[in-house]
Amino acid sequence: MKEGFRQSMAWLHTWSGLLVGWVLFMVFACGTASYYRDEITLWMKPELHNASHAQVPQTVALGHAVETLQQRAPNSPRWFITMPTEREPALRAGWSAPRKDGQKGRGGRRGFESALLDPATGEEISKPRETRGGDFFFRLHFDLHYMPAIWGRWIVGICAMFMLVAIISGIVTHKRIFKDFFTFRPNKGQRSWLDFHNVSAVLALPYHLMITYTGLLTLMFLYFPQGIQAVYPGDKQDTFFAELFKGPAGDAKAAKQPAALAPLVPMLEEASRQWHGAGAARVTVSFPNDANATVAITRSGEHGITSDQPTLMFDGVSGRLTSPPDEASGGAAATRGVMYGLHIGRFADPFVRAFFFVSGLAGCLMVATGMLLWAVKERPKHLKAGRIGFGLRLVDGLNIGAVAGLPLAMAAFFWANRLLAAAMEQRPEAEIRWFFTAWGIAAVAALIKPGRPMWRIQLLLGGVAFALLPVLNGLTGGASLLTSIPQGLWAVAGFDLVSLLLGVGLVYAAHHLGKTKAQKPAPARAAPQTELAGSNA
Repeated sequence: MKEGFRQSMAWLHTWSGLLVGWVLFMVFACGTASYYRDEITLWMKPELHNASHAQVPQTVALGHAVETLQQRAPNSPRWFITMPTEREPALRAGWSAPRKDGQKGRGGRRGFESALLDPATGEEISKPRETRGGDFFFRLHFDLHYMPAIWGRWIVGICAMFMLVAIISGIVTHKRIFKDFFTFRPNKGQRSWLDFHNVSAVLALPYHLMITYTGLLTLMFLYFPQGIQAVYPGDKQDTFFAELFKGPAGDAKAAKQPAALAPLVPMLEEASRQWHGAGAARVTVSFPNDANATVAITRSGEHGITSDQPTLMFDGVSGRLTSPPDEASGGAAATRGVMYGLHIGRFADPFVRAFFFVSGLAGCLMVATGMLLWAVKERPKHLKAGRIGFGLRLVDGLNIGAVAGLPLAMAAFFWANRLLAAAMEQRPEAEIRWFFTAWGIAAVAALIKPGRPMWRIQLLLGGVAFALLPVLNGLTGGASLLTSIPQGLWAVAGFDLVSLLLGVGLVYAAHHLGKTKAQKPAPARAAPQTELAGSNA
């Protein structure tokens, strides 16, 4: 610390952000998209766009689900009913069933089947195309997909810790943090990039701290299992989680004695009374039409910040409430539930969800401008020496592949959803291959020729691909903006409008790069251009 404490923090801030910035940009971008994963999934299933989206009482929807399940799977060991919401309007009735894999005998494994129903009429909606939808981005932002999940979560956790260090050291470094919030000087080269980085960072600083810290807490049992292992040694860790989350007992068995299932609607009404009018998110029936039938009703996550929503247990034959209605969790479990709930944002109303989304976009800009700022600061040294070194060239290529290549890959994922045959086998994996193929090509091209033209090409391609998604939606069976807006189908219309705005923004960025270069041509004696914006971006 020979240069002073603040200068040391500046060095720490720079390197803790740069070394993992490319992974962090993907985590921020995909995590931000996950706030609307239900809307993304709905958009990627155009077969559901024309279904009825009228809001009906949950008691009516539950009655339709039970009727369907009694007809299709009366002997199934378990039913799963997911109640419709404004964001996911279809009623889902699922059940455990023998897996159709050619296995015979009692040892055959069980699979899962489901039907999507119109909550108002109970009629089955035509089976939509298979897709991971928004869940792909949600899993990608902490699992990294193509690697063992535990490795991906460790990598993302390490990057999140670097991010937390970068945020705290950045606060220490910026002694004029509030003044910088109101300062932006365009066309000033390195100063402009620093101003933009400061504004995007300070604009949503509380959100950045919250989302990074709570992201680490969501996987605390993976990162710090020593305490659990000390108190629950060996294979007793399942006991710890059962006590922590107070879930229903998993060792119940069927009595193998037929018994009529009690009506579920009165149970749902009783649960709503216990929750002061709150609705249910899902209903699980174990051993329906059996003497040992049980019904578990879980409260909707829209009521309360915590992710650990209460579940009430009922006797499936008598309809009697069997679990304590207000069993309080311990302080540690409640804190963990609130932290996790803050991170995933399932509680958020439309305004708060939009605020989280905009804050997430600010986080993407913060990470991106931080990485670009390092390259902008280093470039004059290399130009003075007459050559661009390998390190700077590598960073330039990685910046292009991450910042410009990722939006292009995300757009390719949505295009694949509409261009691939709806009935093809392993369709979800095919869509995901389009995503990684497009991203891989963009990254390789950026590393081969990391210059301003590559920035413009990838930003332009990504922008055009996003801007045309509303058109693609209308041409491939989805509800176009001319249909979704008049019908109030805002989940689909919102996706199209946001895609259009993102596309316009990316196209403008590509245009601005060309305009900036035209305003000030490169000097006669210049090294090969590998800069995003040179010294006058």
